[in-house]
Order: sequence, then C-alpha cells, then structure tokens
Amino acid sequence: MTTALLIDGRPAGIRLGVADRWHQRARGLLGVRRLDDPAGLWITPCNSVHMLGMRMALDVAFVDRSGHILKLVPHLKPWRFAACMRAHATVELRAGLVQELGLRPDQRLTLA
Repeated sequence: MTTALLIDGRPAGIRLGVADRWHQRARGLLGVRRLDDPAGLWITPCNSVHMLGMRMALDVAFVDRSGHILKLVPHLKPWRFAACMRAHATVELRAGLVQELGLRPDQRLTLA
C-alpha cells in the first residue's frame, strides 16, 4: 500500500509505502535499490531502525503518535542504527529528502 505524505496538513508531493504488519516491518526497505516512487516507508509501530544489509543511505524521521517529528537522522548510512525511545513510528525517506522538504522537529507528518 502506498499513500501521500502530508507535512503540517499540506501535500509534500511524495508517496510512501506503509509497513504496519510484522512481516512488512521486518523486511522494511531491504532489497530496494531505488526510492523514487514511493520515496520511502512509514513504519508503525517502530522506534528504532537498523541499516544492516542496506545498500544506500536513508533519511529517518521519528514521530510520536500524532505524527510530530521528535528526531531527524539525515543520511543514515548502511550498517548503522538509530533510535528514539519516545517515537511511535519511523519514516524512512530517500537520502536528501529531509533537507529538500525542509523538515524540522515539531512539524507534523501524516498520511493522506
């Protein structure tokens, strides 16, 4: 399933996959070579990510239950980890999108 990303209620112009089942969350973006459309993955529930086996860097946003950004990790490289214990969901994005979209903590990310 893919859906549109909203930033503070406005369309961001990108689509995300959604991983809300155990097997989807476990697989994540492993094996994905390019992130064009969809440009990332919304993983819920999730408060940490690993980049084991990944071939590309990702931008990561950790959000609370209402979608407010708690923490941003731009260009998380393969074989690294990131976590935010207060997060309810993790948004994995194509590397560079955090900067392109001007994302910052306290903005609200939601799905349309």
